[in-house]
Amino acid sequence: MNVGLTIRRLIDWFYRFPISKFVSQTFFRYAVCGGITISIDAICYALIYHFIVAERFIDLGFVVMSPHVASLVLVFPITFFAGFWLNRYVAFRTLPVKTGRQLLRYLLTVLGSILLNYLCVKIFVEACGIWPTPSKCLTSLIVALYSYLAARYYTFRS
Repeated sequence: MNVGLTIRRLIDWFYRFPISKFVSQTFFRYAVCGGITISIDAICYALIYHFIVAERFIDLGFVVMSPHVASLVLVFPITFFAGFWLNRYVAFRTLPVKTGRQLLRYLLTVLGSILLNYLCVKIFVEACGIWPTPSKCLTSLIVALYSYLAARYYTFRS
C-alpha cells in the first residue's frame, strides 16, 4: 500500500456522521488535505521568517524584499509540491485527468494563489499593521477558499 492510499484511508476513517450528513466525501478529503497543506505552510513560513530570513530585508540588487515577502517566496516550493501531491494522490485520486494536464492546471491556479498571497500579505502587514505570521495564517485561509473553488471547477474536474 502506498502513502497516498494510507493517508486517504485514514481521512476516510474520520468521515462519519455528522460530517457525512453535511459534506461530500471528496470535499471532506479536500478540506483535510488543505488543512495539512496550510499547516505545513504556516510552520515552514514561521521557521523561514524567523530563522532563515531572520526578519531582515533581502537586497537582491534590483529589488529589496521585505522579510515577510522573502519568506513567502521561499516557502512557495514546499507548499506547491505538498499541495499538488496531496490533491493528486489523496483528495481527487479517482478523477481521470492526466498528470501533465492536471499539473498545468494546478500551476495556473497556483499562480492565482501566489498573486492573492502577495496582495493579502502586503495589505495585512503594511496597510493593516498585523504581524507577519498571523497575517500569513489569515492569508492562507482566504487563499484556501479560492483554491477549493479553482480545484473543484477547474484543476481536478473530469
